[in-house]
Amino acid sequence: MIGLRHVGRHAGLMAILLVLTSCSSSIYGWQARTNSTPTDSSFTPMMLTQEPSAVFLAMAPASIKGNEVPLGHHLYRVLKKVVSNVKVVSPHVVATRVNREGLVSTYAQLLSVYEETNILDRDLLRKIATAVGARYVFQPRLAYFSQRMTERWSFFDVRIMETRSSVMRLTLQLWDSTNGELVWGSATEVTMQNEAVSEDPVYFEDEAVVAFGSMVSDLFNRKTSSRYTPVDKLLDDLIGEDLPEEFTDTAPREPTGKY
Repeated sequence: MIGLRHVGRHAGLMAILLVLTSCSSSIYGWQARTNSTPTDSSFTPMMLTQEPSAVFLAMAPASIKGNEVPLGHHLYRVLKKVVSNVKVVSPHVVATRVNREGLVSTYAQLLSVYEETNILDRDLLRKIATAVGARYVFQPRLAYFSQRMTERWSFFDVRIMETRSSVMRLTLQLWDSTNGELVWGSATEVTMQNEAVSEDPVYFEDEAVVAFGSMVSDLFNRKTSSRYTPVDKLLDDLIGEDLPEEFTDTAPREPTGKY
């Protein structure tokens, strides 16, 4: 009799697991809040479809150093997805061209100054942008990132449901390398949650593409403050989507003094 109760209990547990799994969804609950600067009257976002821009390596404080490494690639892919005809050089190609032109120490100095001042030095910026072959430069920075998993429901010491949540804060600046002007800047905070039976966390990449998608939308729609949610289908569709792959550096060397 005890054995039957034992079997019945586990059978009931398996039934609950099957129901929960069949009802679970990979769709996140998320929201993003942005604050962006207006652009100067001499600049229009559509100039990025005519003049080349480049995505520089992302920066991050020492406490979360390392998390920022893929951010430049995520930004590049979001730009190509949201504005398909934008002319942008990926951070992979930026690194290749900087190294090819023997400007690694110059680039390191540029980023070092930026880390201390939040300003891309005009002269150093011009050297790097000329070697890369871009007029405008996107500089991303990761300010904060955290993840949590909270048990929501357990059954006979077996975890059934967890809430996975994450918070990300990013900033993004757009610089004109010809004169050192900060053309535009934006900051966003994204919160993302998911409740499911699986072990999957809230993925860093999914949160990053929503954050960058929000800021890029602000830029091209000339918004200075926005709130985005899954209702914004363009951004929600970025999550988990196969975004456009970057091009390899097959272009010839850019002539010095182009800009």
